[in-house]
Amino acid sequence: MSNTAESGGSSQAALTESADWLLLVVPGLIWGTSFLFISEGMRSIGPNGVAFVRILIGFATLSLFPNARKPVLRSDWAGIAGVGVLWMAFPLTMFPFAEQHVSSAVTGMLNGANPIFTAIVAAAIAQRAPARRVITGIAVGVVGTVLMALPTVGDGQSSTVGVGTIMAALVSYGFALNIARPLQQRNGALPVIWRAQMVAMVLTAPMGFPDLMAARWTLGPVVALLALGALGTGAAYAVMAVAAGRLGERAPLPQRS
Repeated sequence: MSNTAESGGSSQAALTESADWLLLVVPGLIWGTSFLFISEGMRSIGPNGVAFVRILIGFATLSLFPNARKPVLRSDWAGIAGVGVLWMAFPLTMFPFAEQHVSSAVTGMLNGANPIFTAIVAAAIAQRAPARRVITGIAVGVVGTVLMALPTVGDGQSSTVGVGTIMAALVSYGFALNIARPLQQRNGALPVIWRAQMVAMVLTAPMGFPDLMAARWTLGPVVALLALGALGTGAAYAVMAVAAGRLGERAPLPQRS
């Protein structure tokens, strides 16, 4: 009887662990394809329009989740607005501009350096050097990022501008993710992201709406932008919020000193 119970418990634990990995992998797969969708979308609409449309669709998608509309602390609204600028409006506008100068493949690879910038910004905000192994990891990551960017330098000034634009977006992500973490811990991930997208939608509308009005639509770009908004700027965030909740419930609570 005991062996059966242990076997059942092990199977349940394995299924739970597999589900957790799936929740982490799915958003990564979605975001990995976003740069192809951006490239396809720009066949019909300008870069400002791509940013505005994806945020608009993402906001509409998250609006379908009741948890997204839960109230947040009034004192956190300024921070949420900052997240809207640094995590949504600015970087999501920069990537389409970058893809006018470099390929979607290069953009996607450089975007993989996002955790490196997040760690650097976190250390700067805390005014404390990270552990030696973390410093080693950051150094290796920076070298890898430079090696990925170097081949594009030979393509001329245009490609250099594209890489610089991507780097600016990654630095923005680094600040945004460090600001967002405590906000999400206090209010939940979806309520913060949904409101941040609302801020970003308002900020990108003045430049995005003219592009939207001048767009010449064909089926491919329409499907790409729908996928970019509904999946990359909507559903992926919802999945990550579920993952954060599941993994956070099992993590030990920090002890207060």
